[in-house]
Amino acid sequence: MAQFQEVSNQSSLHPKPAGYVLAYGTAGFRANAKHLDHIMFRTGLVAALCSKKTEATVGVMVTASHNPEEDNGLKMIGPMGEMVAPTWEGYATLLANAEQEDLLTALKDILEKEAINMSQEASVFVGKDTRSSSASFSQAVMDGVSALGGRSKDYGLVTTPQLHYMVRCQNTQGQYGEATVEGYYKKLCQAFIHLTKNASNCTDDQKHLSVDGANGVGALKVREMESHLKKELHLSVFNDGTTGKLNHQCGADFLKVQQKPPTGIKMNPGDRCCSLDGDADRLVYYFTDSEGQFHLLDGDKIATLIIIFMKELLTQAGLNLNIAVVQTAYANGSSTRYLEDTVKITVKCTKTGVKHLHRAAQEFDIAVYFEANGHGTVLFSEAAEQKIQQLAENPSINDERKRAALLLQHTIDVINQTVGDGISDMLLIEAILAIKSMTIQQWDAIYSDLPNRQLKVKVSDRKIIVTTDAERRAVSPDGLQETIDSLVKKYKLARAFARPSGTENIVRIYAEAETQESADALAHEVALAVYNLAGGVGGEPKPLH
Repeated sequence: MAQFQEVSNQSSLHPKPAGYVLAYGTAGFRANAKHLDHIMFRTGLVAALCSKKTEATVGVMVTASHNPEEDNGLKMIGPMGEMVAPTWEGYATLLANAEQEDLLTALKDILEKEAINMSQEASVFVGKDTRSSSASFSQAVMDGVSALGGRSKDYGLVTTPQLHYMVRCQNTQGQYGEATVEGYYKKLCQAFIHLTKNASNCTDDQKHLSVDGANGVGALKVREMESHLKKELHLSVFNDGTTGKLNHQCGADFLKVQQKPPTGIKMNPGDRCCSLDGDADRLVYYFTDSEGQFHLLDGDKIATLIIIFMKELLTQAGLNLNIAVVQTAYANGSSTRYLEDTVKITVKCTKTGVKHLHRAAQEFDIAVYFEANGHGTVLFSEAAEQKIQQLAENPSINDERKRAALLLQHTIDVINQTVGDGISDMLLIEAILAIKSMTIQQWDAIYSDLPNRQLKVKVSDRKIIVTTDAERRAVSPDGLQETIDSLVKKYKLARAFARPSGTENIVRIYAEAETQESADALAHEVALAVYNLAGGVGGEPKPLH
């Protein structure tokens, strides 16, 4: 087949280092950039096949998100802008790891298994972040697509969520929006402006937000978007990439892990600030108080604010819909208790990883899902969107119900439902705070986080640990869960779990308790139990104090 001859020719220009193995994990492929050229080309092949099979446009985003500058990676995007189906993740791993001489055989196996019609057209949208290696890598992806006769559309520098959005717009024939960056800004910003018209007299101070762009693509896109906001939001962008290094001492992941402000940002006490991550699919908020104390408002706090707002609007609209918050085991226990006991909302816990949260969120009419790290969005079922639209267009309802229905419609439009989107989430939060005349301090005071600690333990084989109950309990090795249970009983308001990493031979420990001292002690004791019962390697974990 002439087609395969082209794959063979092109593949020799993107050779695979013999014996190099990398799996497509929860965040796609990620590694040091010098090992990735062949993976980019081969994922282009997989994307072309996926497009032919689904008879739809798919996407490939070249990024390593919040990883250091010297790393890179990619994520594949399915036809509705969602994460690609697990089968295709498997095919991506298969092709990535096939030795040079076995590549065509592996390719033909996929063709046969999926019964792909090779005369079907293929269309792949490609985007990249600001890393120095991203330009040649996005070209390698496009080389892979064209080697199988597919067409690529190069979106150049975009945030990951923007590319997800483009793919969905394309495959809904524009119903979701226009598949351009300009179309994205227009839709989101118009919805934001409509929402903030419902805010009572906001001063310029209240309209001001400091944004840490993580020295990544998010900073560029926030700047591009500003003119569409018509001065309804005043943004000061720091860490915009002109001097600093990508994700270095800045960005959402740095803040969540280090629990301190980023470098490169001017902060006065009480100023409202937020940080995106390297590809702008995460967002966290923060401020310092008059005593200089740092306050972080993470994904749990964001989800809580959004669901309170949604619930109030649904009550005012007189709509009875099935709504929920979806969290992972890392969600702070205070947030879960507050949502269940005070807001009286369903909370569903899933395994770690956005694809698990997204899937669980689809079970409800409206669901807010966020990981504590600030990655999340809101999903609306088709039925919920229709009910809201019918109510907004109903001429015989009273003013309160009409206002609530219109606010719900604009809320749907400001949200990027395909995936967690730091820029979209930022606009939604700013609108909610304005409408509720709420300060960041009042938002933070909704509940107080329980002190917590995360640790890592190196093990010889992570597969020894098997978990259940959304990764909150260990089934094996024998005796580990019983030990954790007895350790937890020693402390007030305590909880702890151990789960294997998805990519490396480490076990992640999470512990929370009434005081930081207790959380630290519990985390250390659980780390010791894992080290002793699950084949720890290296020196045994040292106490934190």
